[in-house]
Amino acid sequence: MPEATKPRRVLVVVPFAMSQDNLLLRQQQLQGLQFGDDIRFEYRAVRAGPLNYASHHDFALADVANFEAGCRAQDEGYDAVCIDTMSDSGVAALRSVLDIPVFGPGKASMLMALTLGDRFSILTMASRWKPLYKKALDELGLHHKCASVRAIEMPPDNQGLLSGKEEEVFPLLEAAGRKAIEEDGAEVLILGSTTMHQSHAYLSKRLPVPVINPGPLSYKLAESALALGLTHSRVGYPRPMHPRLDMLQAMFDAGEKASKS
Repeated sequence: MPEATKPRRVLVVVPFAMSQDNLLLRQQQLQGLQFGDDIRFEYRAVRAGPLNYASHHDFALADVANFEAGCRAQDEGYDAVCIDTMSDSGVAALRSVLDIPVFGPGKASMLMALTLGDRFSILTMASRWKPLYKKALDELGLHHKCASVRAIEMPPDNQGLLSGKEEEVFPLLEAAGRKAIEEDGAEVLILGSTTMHQSHAYLSKRLPVPVINPGPLSYKLAESALALGLTHSRVGYPRPMHPRLDMLQAMFDAGEKASKS
């Protein structure tokens, strides 16, 4: 009999320190997705990092936190890494030290939107997140393809997500989506955070354009890259001349201790 194929493992780095119960809410992004038996997704929260993603201070901490959480994924036997935040924090740094494919949902969602329509809008919880999208749009040169960023101005919750707030939040997102389509000219909508994934099924049934759920998109991209034997360009993401991963680990040993004190 042929030897059984070893399942491919994808590490999903969750960008906030959190309890196991809250981590399970992130894992719900897998619900409704179809994968073969030869791939599985394992979730890991960062050890320490920002409490939110509302400023460039937070973005800098998030880059380092996500990098530290995934920088040894290849040695740990993982076949790919996904970063569970629209900021794509840590993606570039991880690509510099890993040969396995690394994906974030932010830029990927914008590029996927342009395969489904000509202009897209982003639905988000709060205007404080807009610099996050501006950064990606700047780097991609796609401001002219973004019809709008519509914020419903509700306090984001990166731990409990939208649980218990569905009746209030979902209709607000639907109304924002309709304005993006009817007033701004959006042909595709993107959920502005992986923390909003619970609203995807509701919005997809009620809005007349495709709604991209960013986290699951990154999982499917990882699956496709593995199936096709693709990974990031080593020319585009050169290896560090002098890796300092031990120093990074020491920094986070201290940071984790400080965050708990």
